[in-house]
Amino acid sequence: MSLLVRSPQLSYGIASSFKADITQHEIAALKTRFNLADAHTHQSQSASQRTIVESLPDLWRSAESHSQYHCEQEFIEAFYQFHGQHRALARRDEIHLVYAASIGMHITATYLQKRRMRVGLIEPCFDNLHDLMRHMQIPMSPLRESVFREPSAIYRNLERCAGDLDALVLVDPNNPTGFSLCSPRSDAFREVVRFCVDHDKLLILDLCFAAFILAAGQPRCDVYDILEDSGVRYIAMEDTGKTWPLQDAKCATIMASRDLEDEIYPIVTSVLLNVSPFILKLVTRYIQDSVADDFVSVRDVLEQNRRRARAQLAGTLLGYCEPMVKTSVAWFRIKDPRVSADDLQAHLLEHQVYVLSGRYFYWHNPMQGQRFIRIALARDPQLFDQAVSALACALGRYHA
Repeated sequence: MSLLVRSPQLSYGIASSFKADITQHEIAALKTRFNLADAHTHQSQSASQRTIVESLPDLWRSAESHSQYHCEQEFIEAFYQFHGQHRALARRDEIHLVYAASIGMHITATYLQKRRMRVGLIEPCFDNLHDLMRHMQIPMSPLRESVFREPSAIYRNLERCAGDLDALVLVDPNNPTGFSLCSPRSDAFREVVRFCVDHDKLLILDLCFAAFILAAGQPRCDVYDILEDSGVRYIAMEDTGKTWPLQDAKCATIMASRDLEDEIYPIVTSVLLNVSPFILKLVTRYIQDSVADDFVSVRDVLEQNRRRARAQLAGTLLGYCEPMVKTSVAWFRIKDPRVSADDLQAHLLEHQVYVLSGRYFYWHNPMQGQRFIRIALARDPQLFDQAVSALACALGRYHA
């Protein structure tokens, strides 16, 4: 098998055929024996979560007996209290619920398109952020993580690379690297906010992986406290979809600064009326369960699988990249510069193991992404053990 890096036009994978984006790869991965592609939660229920499943008829009846508003407010209270984002609750009636984080981003992209804004988007990041804005023909420039690594240099770096932009789109913690501006300290995040205030930039935050700050046992600052006190223009999105094993039943939120609310709300209502009250009841119970068990049911699975991946893949072609925040994915660097992520992905697929090539996360510089692959960790430990063993065995058979 060739170890040469393929051209960007041809490097979508051999055995996997052409795929336009990560989601298409994730759909294909559902057909394989060992799906380590999508970051959705595929692990089994904990003992207390099984009790919730057994109570589904009661949750259904509870949803029927309560108003939509009651179900929404019950969820909002539980979710933002759990995350320690107390300041947001002061504006609880301006927290809008949508049934997927991508819907929140679609609403945001609609606003950006309407305002004809030029956007700086973090790189690397999950590619559907880029794709949603690209489909709406929003001009985008890359913001490398290195711009934000040293808090004392952030303001100056942004003056240099973001001076002509209208909005910054950041992901925290970032998917796939685990890079964070908000944990364990908020100094870096405050510098970004200060720049946006001084230079009249809109700050857009994808906080969909923020629960993993808590799962990692790290402090999460009250982001909304900083945002509201600063006077910055902002749109912030949060999510439940990557946290609990809910068979893709989920709810995401979108919230904007007061000065943007009158423009964002009509876009929200043009997209949907409400999230199912039954889903809200169900997700609320999972949040309450994690409060009761201190997030052990989520943390233990991810940590066990992370340790297994690191141990099994040590000494192979892949080197583990230590994240600032341990999320539900692991990011690995390919040690041999002659090996492309796309060719490696195709080789692994021949062994029924599906991982994601890093090229899609580097939306502006896909060739840089050829140095990385991403492995999902939210799986049953027994199945994950088999998958990572198969992955290690396939790596051992990868030769020039």
